[in-house]
Amino acid sequence: MSGQGDRLNVFPSRMALAIMKGRLKGAQKGHSLLKKKADALTLRFRQILGKIIETKTLMGEVMKQATFSLTEAVYAAGDIGPVVLQNVDKAQTKVRSKKDNVAGVTLPVFEHYVDGTDSFQLTGLSKGGQQVARCKEYFAKAVALMVDLASLQTSFITLDEVIKITNRRVNAIEHVIIPRIERTIAYITAELDEREREEFYRLKKIQEKKKEMRAKKEALKKANEVDGARHEAPSMLTSTADEDILFT
Repeated sequence: MSGQGDRLNVFPSRMALAIMKGRLKGAQKGHSLLKKKADALTLRFRQILGKIIETKTLMGEVMKQATFSLTEAVYAAGDIGPVVLQNVDKAQTKVRSKKDNVAGVTLPVFEHYVDGTDSFQLTGLSKGGQQVARCKEYFAKAVALMVDLASLQTSFITLDEVIKITNRRVNAIEHVIIPRIERTIAYITAELDEREREEFYRLKKIQEKKKEMRAKKEALKKANEVDGARHEAPSMLTSTADEDILFT
């Protein structure tokens, strides 16, 4: 029989058995749902990982082109840094956040958008305008990819933590909770079977005692009948003739 630490501390009864069976069914259903959740999160996790690798590779190419185009622009138009700093009063490219739900897990999603007019439409018209426009285009792509990469990596980290927690719960239910409930059910069933055997044995002994008592009563009754017949008084109908009575 299982030790006390391997099962729940319950009193073995029919009600406890029904409760434990209900808990076992709930634990199995919860395990199935958590397993499906873990599979869905893992699938999304792998998709995000593939997108991160793809975005980082593309980010390297875009940054290489952006850096090279900046060198071309500086070579053609001179130092454009002071002009850019002088004309900037607020950010044109902004980032907003929204939420995505994956199997009950909320993931932050960042997306960029352009707000306001372009302050550098006329920059570089005198000389090197084409190189400056190309440099601006490449760096705009770099910013967009950077925002996308930040969104993917944030979702990646969040999913990683949630998957670890979900897997721990799945393993706990599968290897601790369900076996403990099953051992408890086995303990209750064994105790109830033992009680039934004891009750059957008790009833059997009672029946044997009743049979013995009944047999003793029958034997005593027969003995009394035999003794009564042996010492029975003579009957007036079967007796011999009475003696004559002489009157003097």
